[in-house]
Amino acid sequence: MDGVTVSGVRATARIVARQDGRGGTSLPVLEGEGPLALRRTRGSGAEARVMLVGAMSGPLGGDHFTVEAEVEAGARLRVGSAAATIALPGQTKGESRYDVRLDVGDGGELEWLPEQLISAKGSDLYVRTRVELGAGARLVLREEQVLGRTGEQPGRLTSRLTVRVEGRAVLDQELACGPGAPGGWDGPAVLGGHRAVGQLVVVRPEFAAEPVAARMLGEDAALMPLAGPAALVSATAGDALRLRRVLDEALAALG
Repeated sequence: MDGVTVSGVRATARIVARQDGRGGTSLPVLEGEGPLALRRTRGSGAEARVMLVGAMSGPLGGDHFTVEAEVEAGARLRVGSAAATIALPGQTKGESRYDVRLDVGDGGELEWLPEQLISAKGSDLYVRTRVELGAGARLVLREEQVLGRTGEQPGRLTSRLTVRVEGRAVLDQELACGPGAPGGWDGPAVLGGHRAVGQLVVVRPEFAAEPVAARMLGEDAALMPLAGPAALVSATAGDALRLRRVLDEALAALG
């Protein structure tokens, strides 16, 4: 259940996608609490679509939000968000958390395409995304993070992403930026002075037999094969619009 405690707001949203037996995908579970509201939108073909709608500002200091999506075997789901998420400082001191847990069964397909996460000055947010994929599952996952609103310094933002295929880890990485983060995060080896950073994880069964070739995608983006049927695009940019354009072009290039 959602609620407000001395340490902030707790809220969970949960999605379950299931084959409906008629060639489409049903959503037997679509539950959101407090600031995490879920809305089904018009899908395409066998795919169900869901929009995450923020009902209030946040996460604020001390808040803990959780979003869970389960795509059962053979089902297809696309999830987006209605607007950017803004991490803000709150009256309650301390770190806020945003946990994302994604499970895709054998032969299922998930497109996880939220809008940007913006780290506002004075905020402190830890984002943890965990993805578990079954045999033959397909995934497109996009993460975009913007350090500070226009003309302001960023807050502290730590993001960890783990992707496992049939129980085997293909990606486990963490990035910390902003005040108090380990030194060098804004240097040439990491962000190089840019304020927008993003990645695209694509998992397709055909990549196991024919891995993608590692290559640069312009000056500030790179495509890299991962272990197993997966590929990663990492990119930096001066702003959110340029970052989205780079990631969209990368996805189109993957076909």
